[in-house]
Amino acid sequence: MEQISGAAEPVTRRPGAVPVEGVWRFSAVAHEAAVPQTRHAVRDRLLAQGMAGLHYQELIDDLLLIVSELVSNAVTHAAVLSPYLTTELAIGGGWVRISVEDGHPYRPKALESDLGQLGGRGLLLVKSVTLQAGGVCDVERTGEGGKVVWASLPLPAPREGEADGGPISAWQR
Repeated sequence: MEQISGAAEPVTRRPGAVPVEGVWRFSAVAHEAAVPQTRHAVRDRLLAQGMAGLHYQELIDDLLLIVSELVSNAVTHAAVLSPYLTTELAIGGGWVRISVEDGHPYRPKALESDLGQLGGRGLLLVKSVTLQAGGVCDVERTGEGGKVVWASLPLPAPREGEADGGPISAWQR
């Protein structure tokens, strides 16, 4: 996992301020340990960019669920041809985009699984959470023959007078 320089402490901002914009990339070996490592790196970066507090709680929970599912899918289905994966977090223009890129050429589709199966619903879950949040998601080919699976969610509208801070959900730990 790429190390992020500096501590990921929340930025001191005025209540309801827009998060600091930017793009961050995290690389990991396509192994099951990459799922919590990437989730924690994304959570820490979101908080460091000023997305702390109840105003952003639902968005952060959705993003962490999405990144967990996308990284898990890459580890489970692409690792045989793609020993590394890259996660990108981009904040800007009123949106947050999370994407996971791997070198496997197969482009997955969100399909409903047989009720008797234990897994197979990850991309369907990502699509559902994304659409419910007012976002968009897709799968695209990369120039190197792999794919990138991404989801973009809108930032919540700033609310004047809302204080930053607040409890961290169990999903963020």
